[in-house]
Amino acid sequence: MNCREQTPKALVLSLLFAAAFAAPRALGRGVNVAAAADQPPATPQSSTSTLVNWPNARGEKGISTTIRVKNTFDGKMVRYFGTEDLGNNDADEHQAPLFELADGATLSNVILGNPAADGIHCNGSCTLNNVWWERVGEDAATFRGKSDDAVMTVNGGGASGALDKVFTHNGRGTMVIKNFYVEWFGTLWRSCGNCKAQSKRHVVLENIIAVAGPRSKSLTGLNVNYGDVVEFRGTTTLYDRNRQVKVCRKYDGNALGLEPKEVGDGADARNCLYDDSTVVIKH
Repeated sequence: MNCREQTPKALVLSLLFAAAFAAPRALGRGVNVAAAADQPPATPQSSTSTLVNWPNARGEKGISTTIRVKNTFDGKMVRYFGTEDLGNNDADEHQAPLFELADGATLSNVILGNPAADGIHCNGSCTLNNVWWERVGEDAATFRGKSDDAVMTVNGGGASGALDKVFTHNGRGTMVIKNFYVEWFGTLWRSCGNCKAQSKRHVVLENIIAVAGPRSKSLTGLNVNYGDVVEFRGTTTLYDRNRQVKVCRKYDGNALGLEPKEVGDGADARNCLYDDSTVVIKH
């Protein structure tokens, strides 16, 4: 069950890659960073790419304390960015989020600017509709499901500039990521490898477009010893010109806070469910 590798067949694909990896430039609000090979762009590369229609913000708002959403929140495509304690502009652990969603809450039409702190926390089942991260901070979003039937759904949107993880699955339940664009990332989805409370976790990825950057490592990372399951549906397209990204990276996790041990990668019939029709790799 190996993924199909496709060689570019036309000049247009080369142009897409050139756009995706173009030098960073200032667009809207953003903290410019050096264009070093291992540093993310200050603004989304996809603004110059035909792979996705990255939205323009309809205003912006700095926030110094976490916005807590109990029911629904429609951001109307306003850019939210962190200030004061939420404005560190780094990827340090244990930061507070810009948004915290209660069980059952829905967040829609929001752009998270730079700094984004620890993005979004979901404390139970929740839904993110059309949410965009211009430059991911610590993580884009963290799922803290409290039961095995909890579901976090990410529908639409996109993320750029994650030094490490985009979506972190720390709790129980299932995470669904669909119709999503990601670029310049470390790992798209990661099951926590060393949380104090471990459990079997499930992720469904459907119709993803992923453009690898210099630090890109994997689309998914799971703990096989806890029975995690990664399932790809529809068609996910990975643009990986350096042939560096693993679709499904496997670990033995622990509950001791220790670095998890990597034990392999690739499709199988138990933990990593995909084939050359559900994941297409283009170089």
